[in-house]
Amino acid sequence: MTTNNPLLALPFEPSLECLGSDYWDVVEAACFPETRLRFRNDALLRQLGLDPSGVSRDHLEAAYGRFEGRQPLLALRYHGYQFGVYNPQLGDGRGFLYGQMRDRHGQLQDLGTKGSGQTPWSRGGDGRLTLKGGVREVIAAEALHRLGVTTSRTMSLIETGEQLYRGDEPSPTRSSVMVRLAKTHLRFGSCERLLYLQQPGQLARLLHHVQRTYYPHLAEADSPLLAMVAELVERVAHMAAQWMVAGFTHGVLNTDNMSLAGESFDYGPYGFLASWDPGFTAAYFDHTGLYAYGRQPAVCHHNLKLLLQPLAMALPLEALEATIAPFGSIYGTAYRAGLLRRLGLAQPWATVQTMAPPAGDLVSLTLQLLAAWRIDYGDFFAGLRDQVSRSDLEEPDALRPWHGPEPPRQPWLAWRDCWWSHWHGLRGDGRQAARWALQRWNLTRTPTRPVIEQVWQSISNHDNWEPFHQLVDSWRWTGAAQPEPAEQAETRPQDQTHQG
Repeated sequence: MTTNNPLLALPFEPSLECLGSDYWDVVEAACFPETRLRFRNDALLRQLGLDPSGVSRDHLEAAYGRFEGRQPLLALRYHGYQFGVYNPQLGDGRGFLYGQMRDRHGQLQDLGTKGSGQTPWSRGGDGRLTLKGGVREVIAAEALHRLGVTTSRTMSLIETGEQLYRGDEPSPTRSSVMVRLAKTHLRFGSCERLLYLQQPGQLARLLHHVQRTYYPHLAEADSPLLAMVAELVERVAHMAAQWMVAGFTHGVLNTDNMSLAGESFDYGPYGFLASWDPGFTAAYFDHTGLYAYGRQPAVCHHNLKLLLQPLAMALPLEALEATIAPFGSIYGTAYRAGLLRRLGLAQPWATVQTMAPPAGDLVSLTLQLLAAWRIDYGDFFAGLRDQVSRSDLEEPDALRPWHGPEPPRQPWLAWRDCWWSHWHGLRGDGRQAARWALQRWNLTRTPTRPVIEQVWQSISNHDNWEPFHQLVDSWRWTGAAQPEPAEQAETRPQDQTHQG
């Protein structure tokens, strides 16, 4: 075992473990032929109170690749609706709860693994994660974090030296193990399992644990559990809005992929929009488009309704149904605010002249323009950001189309004049703040499928990790004109040589 490993000295809390073994199984991690650190997230090390300079490559490989000195590891039990069909044979099949600890803000965080070996819930699978799958998850989490989505993030990605065979990747393919930081790995399916087993007492115990741990500010409410459900609805509505504003499609919105903390996590066959397309699907096996981009808010709402079925074992159904009712209005408000933020116009300083069209019109005109103009979704916002950074845009004509084909004239002029009227009406430091918002909330390069494939081909064909690091590093926020946003990942493993 690596001595004096600061990752093993973290003050782990047996929070979920103390609930008892009805919710998990103790498991052992696989032994891998080798461990090679490919990604590290120094911002998350700081979040856990560690100095990244004191955490070496070997420390990370020992803790999160060889699993030295860490017991017990837990595979969580849950069920779930998968593409509308209930499946009672689920549970952590290739991931473990590695441990729980408080971050520097006093919030409990989970370290969870993916690809760490077989469990009682592997259902004949090998419990492994392909290296490409790990690379894709890093990319998703870091891009979404920069775009303002409440998301889990990857702590480390370690290549493990095995050859894996998959039906959806050219095989054999390389293997990896990933560790992510998330608020919780408890899911809607954690409750659904207890309904299936008819264990109301265990459900009530779980719900009280979730409220105390992840909603402690509701302790003095008349009904802390009902208040928790109402806030979960709000969090999920915000998450759905954040996905839609980001142009992100999760791909597999089964109830076992919905967090009881309302956080986005578990990125498999996701996809970022190229051009605007509400029917875009991310999973090749989603033949009916059930989880298409444009259906995500409705699916999240439906999954919350499904969650009421187990919750009704502990709470009055009528009161539960009332907590779901505001979902649509919460989502709509959050979506408008998020889209305006990407347009640079969502903050309190964006006070405009009374002659300006209402912000709702700008949202509608933006969507109409995106539907008519075959521009990449991310490029639309990046192009606006670049134009605003170069000019004060004192006249509407100063704002010109960017990237790709020319837009249809009428949708372009309608959107341009509406956006410019808001821009023209900014007062005080409003324009400076709008430029900051455009820089802060938009990506230089959006990880669409072609971008990810280009990155992966460099790794797969030449073991060249430089394009991967360049892409993820491009999302690090370095601006300081406004209040400091959350720290971004520092992605280059120490002591690692990249081969080109």
